Amino acid sequence: MTLSEVAKTIRIPLGFVLGITYVLFARPTVGSLVLGGAIALAGVLVRAWASGHIDKNERLATSGPYAHTRNPLYFGSFLIAAGFAVAAHWSLLVAVVVFFLLIYYPTMQREIANIQERFPDAYARYATNVPLFFPRPAPWRGDADSMNRFDSALYMKHGEWKAGLTYVLAMIWLAFRTLRT
Repeated sequence: MTLSEVAKTIRIPLGFVLGITYVLFARPTVGSLVLGGAIALAGVLVRAWASGHIDKNERLATSGPYAHTRNPLYFGSFLIAAGFAVAAHWSLLVAVVVFFLLIYYPTMQREIANIQERFPDAYARYATNVPLFFPRPAPWRGDADSMNRFDSALYMKHGEWKAGLTYVLAMIWLAFRTLRT
């Protein structure tokens, strides 16, 4: 079994286990919760924006956040994890970075192969102009027939509202824990 296959198998269950463990044991301060909460909120918003621009396997997404990074959903997830790490203690950022390198980087590599197969010419041009993970400041404007507007139906189809709800519930819980200590 390759690292990519292992990452695919354990990514979601491991994320849930780590998330539940975090929620049970995190003891944020008011300052760390505000800073971390803002970073995590940015991640929730990036994921929401991305989900309204991707019609998976139907067309190559190059608009919205996809004009800045080829993996805005994963980048948003990274910001969420990093934000909640900062909320608990900045040193947890090391664990977040290691987790993303070991789990998400192989996942992105596997997905590249799939996308290249589906959209070989368009993806080659896109990949040359848009970074894999960390966003470029200015959007790439190379694909004229790309969808340019956020589609709320796609947002709902992908169920990304659940990430927003989870964020709100986690912040309420962490605020409660902060006030109790």
